[in-house]
Amino acid sequence: MMEALFDKLNARSIDYNRVMGRPMSAIGKVQFSCPRHGEYMATGTRLASRDIWTSCPCCKQDRESQEAAEKAKLAARMEAQAKSARLQQAAIPQRFIERTLDTFKATTPEQQHAFRIATDFASNFEAHYKKGSWLVFSGLPGTGKSHLAAGILQAIMPAYLGKYFTCMEVIQYIRSTWRKESEVSEVDVLSEFASLPLLVIDEIGMQYGTESEQNHLFDVLDRRYRDMMPTILLTNQNKDGFRQYVGDRIYDRMTECARWVPFAWDSYRPTARREICE
Repeated sequence: MMEALFDKLNARSIDYNRVMGRPMSAIGKVQFSCPRHGEYMATGTRLASRDIWTSCPCCKQDRESQEAAEKAKLAARMEAQAKSARLQQAAIPQRFIERTLDTFKATTPEQQHAFRIATDFASNFEAHYKKGSWLVFSGLPGTGKSHLAAGILQAIMPAYLGKYFTCMEVIQYIRSTWRKESEVSEVDVLSEFASLPLLVIDEIGMQYGTESEQNHLFDVLDRRYRDMMPTILLTNQNKDGFRQYVGDRIYDRMTECARWVPFAWDSYRPTARREICE
């Protein structure tokens, strides 16, 4: 303990004679031998009737390196736990947690175009947040729409925390407030959807397209449109099919703030299955 105190005092250049009111004096240097690192020069100081010698500098460096490594491991573990909590809160499907912007394979000009739009949206999200920008990813299943949307959600963390829903989950969440035992109201749920820094809604057009479904979707998207909140919509429909499903009211609002991004290529899933089999 006294040796550690001496090391701290030496590092901070403190007047040893004032430590704890006891007289201290330097007694010179002596060559010591460390069992691990061999000989080294130790500096001695006399505190009252006790002589204190500095420890092996290599051992000291080893201790400091070990402490730094342990701190780094702890920091990494805490960051991993925080990231896991953020991913859970963002409700990104388990299958897409490892799908980041860095892992997206853009080999064709069309894929590179979609990738550039996604990376710009994520890299400049603060600007898109202020403008209330929207994106609509349109294409066949398995073309990477969900991959890029999940990648954007992860790229803007932790500064912004968005959330991932399917269209049916949005509708069911709203309808769940109608139960007598529900602790939240429909207004509460709509306010939650409206307040998210980024809302991703997948599988638009996979439902029946009833008037009730259109009304629920309109309530969510109209509020985000009015509040200028960034939104990403994913659909397998083309523009005509999408408009027919969401209705003219939503589609008309989207023409002002949304960018339509076509994913006009074949599904990657057959290729992925072949790679797994190989």
